[in-house]
Amino acid sequence: MNPAFTRPFPQAAKRSAGQDPSAWGARSGPLAEGAASFFGVLHMTLSVLHDRQLHSGGFDLGIFEQAIKAYSRGRAPIVPLKGPGANILGDHFSPILALLAPVYRIFPGTFTLLAAQSLLAALSLVPLTRWAHAACGPKAAWWTAIGLGCSWGLAEMVHFDFHEVAFAVPLLAFALTAAGQERWRAAALWSLPLLLVKEDLGATVAVLGCYIAWKGPRRTGIPLALLGCAASALEVLVLIPAANSNHTFSYASQISAGHSPWAAAAALLWPPVKWLTCLMVLAPTGFLALRSPLLLLAAPTLAWRFTADNPAYWGTHYHYSAVLMPIVFAAAVHTLAGHRRPSARTVRAAAALGLAFTAATVAVYPLHEVLLPKTWALTAHDTDARRLLDMVPDGVQIAASNHLAAQLVARTTVTEACQATAPEWVIYDTTDPTSASCPLSRLADTIGQHPLDGYEVLARSDGISLLRRIRPCPRPPAVSRAPCPDRQIMCTAPERPATALPCESATGSRRSATDGSTSRVAPASRPRAATVPARPTVRSPDLHVPRQDHRRP
Repeated sequence: MNPAFTRPFPQAAKRSAGQDPSAWGARSGPLAEGAASFFGVLHMTLSVLHDRQLHSGGFDLGIFEQAIKAYSRGRAPIVPLKGPGANILGDHFSPILALLAPVYRIFPGTFTLLAAQSLLAALSLVPLTRWAHAACGPKAAWWTAIGLGCSWGLAEMVHFDFHEVAFAVPLLAFALTAAGQERWRAAALWSLPLLLVKEDLGATVAVLGCYIAWKGPRRTGIPLALLGCAASALEVLVLIPAANSNHTFSYASQISAGHSPWAAAAALLWPPVKWLTCLMVLAPTGFLALRSPLLLLAAPTLAWRFTADNPAYWGTHYHYSAVLMPIVFAAAVHTLAGHRRPSARTVRAAAALGLAFTAATVAVYPLHEVLLPKTWALTAHDTDARRLLDMVPDGVQIAASNHLAAQLVARTTVTEACQATAPEWVIYDTTDPTSASCPLSRLADTIGQHPLDGYEVLARSDGISLLRRIRPCPRPPAVSRAPCPDRQIMCTAPERPATALPCESATGSRRSATDGSTSRVAPASRPRAATVPARPTVRSPDLHVPRQDHRRP
């Protein structure tokens, strides 16, 4: 064990030796940047392969992509997947997503969001690794980089679609590094963008302001704390309800702390899965984070999660613990840097425990999937799904099941299958378990037997069905009769309407989109219209299917 691992800040020793402290930071740069690059590529690979196998969903990747797509076109962030006219700012206050709009405008698609999330997660390694290197030496830097890069919280975030909290991860890392090094103004400035990431992070900014007022200048800490509280209150009580169609904050009803302090305490401490989550958050640092007051910044996030009545918030799955990872590692580095520094033997034991726990979680949580051959292979179901998705024209309105929705956002207007109202197209995967609770789950049985009323099945393969709405045949216009100039009779000039899509006629016969033929012969009593020579087939730029031009020459 390098003795530098346990010594306090080395700046004073360096200055006494005539060394420039900035040179030490420069030497730690390649290590920090190299570790960030490696884990950025690793996280991106995991995320993209997950999306390639159609494991991403309209909830939540498709929702955020629709918002960023709207930002890139200078529009309000309306997300049809959330419902007709739903504004994402009425769900969570996350205007920081607009930063991805210029990149998405050039590179539209799910890859842009997934790559940005992976790079943001990896960027958090840079300040914390440099701080550990400057404070304790290269071994502490390697320990920090490996522990944070392989942490289960970041792995869960990059594995589960895309979320706005990806922006909070590096911002917290930079802010806490500055706070731990007593660069108070820099810490306050790095924390301010958190107010644009999500409405609950204002409480985290307030706690950081209290820490700065406690350890540093009050003229910086107190205003920051007040600003954090005011920002969260404004977002929850005013801005989000203003953008919400129901004029409420939808998630307020999930907070069920009770009507007494005892009920609130019980909500925080029970059921035991909440204790397990706390253990999982602290264990990657070997519990060194418990010795630093910087750990207090994790309290607001854990508080709203544990007082909510949604069990998904209590455990370790999904993206909810991502913002806790830079907090606990910043607290651990703060401990190693000299704040209540334990003995060298304790540090060695804690470091070994943290690495062992990280290795165990890598084998359980998604990061290890990059090494599995099945992660790189496409199944026959994936191939069939891609083939049917390619049959959907650009620019149409389509209702899709969850795992297929995210693949269509960039080039169509997508809604969830159960929320759609007579969409032009429908694509539905009856094997998608994430759509089982959709009210339109009966569609799975209907598609398997016969087409839906008003739709025809264009393709069906391995439980995936692609349907297109059948337009009703327009009624033939009334025969126009006008006196002929040279005879006292009525002239007849019938017009035959052009046909763009397959349709159902009044007699139930289906007319083809290409040659005008029908599947059944019309009754003999029907008068035959005048024969009009057809022009050559032309292609409709909007419908992307051939049609006949039956206009008179």
